[in-house]
Amino acid sequence: MKKYDVIVIGMGPSAVFLAYELIQKKKAKNILLIEQGKRVENRNCPIEKTNKCTKCKPFCNITSGFSGAGAFSDGKLLSYHLSLYNEEQDNIYLGGNGGSYIKKYMTMDEIRKLLAYTDDVYLKFGADTKLEGIEFKDEIKKLQEKATKEGLNLIDIPIRHLGTEKAHELYYRLEQYIEKEVELKFETIVEDLIIENNEIKGVRVRSSNNKEEELEEIYSDKVVSAVGRKGAKWLEGMCKKYNIESEIGSVDIGIRYELPDKIIEKVNKYMYEGKVVARPEPFKDKVRTFCQNPSGFVSAEVYDKGLTLVNGHSYKDKKSTNTNLAILVSHNFNYPFNKPIEYGINIAKNLNALGNGNIVVQRLGDIHRGKRTWQEELDNNSVVPTLKTAVPGDITFALGYRTMTNILEFIRKMDKVVEGFGHPDNLLYGPEIKFYSNEIVVNKDFETNIEGLYSIGDGGGLTTGLMMASCSGVQMARILSKKI
Repeated sequence: MKKYDVIVIGMGPSAVFLAYELIQKKKAKNILLIEQGKRVENRNCPIEKTNKCTKCKPFCNITSGFSGAGAFSDGKLLSYHLSLYNEEQDNIYLGGNGGSYIKKYMTMDEIRKLLAYTDDVYLKFGADTKLEGIEFKDEIKKLQEKATKEGLNLIDIPIRHLGTEKAHELYYRLEQYIEKEVELKFETIVEDLIIENNEIKGVRVRSSNNKEEELEEIYSDKVVSAVGRKGAKWLEGMCKKYNIESEIGSVDIGIRYELPDKIIEKVNKYMYEGKVVARPEPFKDKVRTFCQNPSGFVSAEVYDKGLTLVNGHSYKDKKSTNTNLAILVSHNFNYPFNKPIEYGINIAKNLNALGNGNIVVQRLGDIHRGKRTWQEELDNNSVVPTLKTAVPGDITFALGYRTMTNILEFIRKMDKVVEGFGHPDNLLYGPEIKFYSNEIVVNKDFETNIEGLYSIGDGGGLTTGLMMASCSGVQMARILSKKI
């Protein structure tokens, strides 16, 4: 059997940028990337034509395939140049454990250069040169001061907005570029790792379309897990099976919130995406907004075993009259409970059951009145839902008292900063859950306690988002280029 210099599990942004950088380092001739989904040009979501989620088999085209969920995201790139690094506060705004990793192992100058380099690669392949959120600094400062009075932290992070359709095109160009130098193996599942004497030896794979197929062994003494949030559960299983050292992190559980553009137009205009963080009473859990989409669309995405989660995106050309954003509550569990991913999955299962396999939507006013939302009420609502497959119901049956209390108190505070944010006709969709709670323990080289096994990106709890996942891939490639 052929032995590769490096095998990469997954083809999300971290894997894509790893492959790109190995090409730049002239070390990509014997590299294999394995992906359970399809090529990016063959990925499409039937819901856009049928207004119905068909539960694509064997995997959801939104969450699986080249570039991972990034190809169907709204494509917001946190920009190094004026955002991630805050000169005045000497601080780096990063999601996930990636912030602590790079602060521990990299100098500030190295961080700046890595972020700038990755940003430039995106520009090279077609990212928008326009930076959102840099023209209205005085107005943003006034909003921040208003938010601070309510115990909210409005973070100023300018971004590049690709748009869902433009992200698809950008990653297609990257796919074509990488495939000239790197072997890409699509529609293939990595069922297992090959580990002997605490050293990685390769992987065992089969076709995504044939569960009965005999497993094929592919060998390498360097394997990189870049599975993304879609593969977090699989990676957790590998950790338990092979005693790969990991730590229990938080799981973010919440809703996708939809309201008219006109209510939040100032934030959209000044910042495009307003990132707000708070710790509302009485629990003081971390609550944050995530992935704000002006004139966007609420979407559904399907994970393993038909688990359906809500998300959102926005296009460059196609527009709605609503803005959607996630409101997420970080859940941190203490001993003896150590299964945050299962906790999130159970919540999702219960909400899916309430919606007969679909996303559940509820009017904010109905929650305050202690009742469910009915179809007639939704039909007459001033805020028209952009996710047509969502089923009206009662999110509070499954989301939990503590989570709902946090979300409702957050909305109440936001309403004092953005008038109308708490309007009773605004919509809550559930569930929105981010699975990156299994944080793989890695050293400076991203290497686990299994010799030759590395972990990067969102799936291992290292990053949370396109830009930082991409940065982790670049850094991983630079490390590997010295070892192969």
